[in-house]
Amino acid sequence: MDLLIPSTGLLFWMSLTFLVVLFILWKFGFPVITNMVKERKAFIDDSLRKAHEANERLANIQKEGESILQEAREKQAQILKEAAETREAIVTKAKTDARVEGARLLNDAKAEIEQEKKAAIADIRKQVATLSVEIAEKVLRQSLQGDKAQMDLIDRMLDDVNKK
Repeated sequence: MDLLIPSTGLLFWMSLTFLVVLFILWKFGFPVITNMVKERKAFIDDSLRKAHEANERLANIQKEGESILQEAREKQAQILKEAAETREAIVTKAKTDARVEGARLLNDAKAEIEQEKKAAIADIRKQVATLSVEIAEKVLRQSLQGDKAQMDLIDRMLDDVNKK
């Protein structure tokens, strides 16, 4: 039965030992344990705060990276647009220059044709004048007695001109 109900002396010394250990723990152990728990809690809180700040910085860096990518895409689009505009300007200028050069060549060709035409007309006039002088000279050299003789002479001379 001693196992279930301890004696009063034993109970007294156990209680006294318990109270001494409790007092020593209360005075020296619990404050150290409490401080360690508080320090651990502060360390965990600080680590969580730093992790949160790191996540915010990472999110900011990602946003910044996205904005840089967007800016790069916009610059690329702008450069492509400027290149297309430059290409269009070059093509338009080349077409304009080609039209101007074509018109100039056409005008030059027309002027050359006109000069050749004038030269040909002048040559024909010269030949007609020469023929007229030759005909007049032959007519004057011969004595013409009638209209029939004059017409025969004119026909012969025209046949001679056609043979040349």
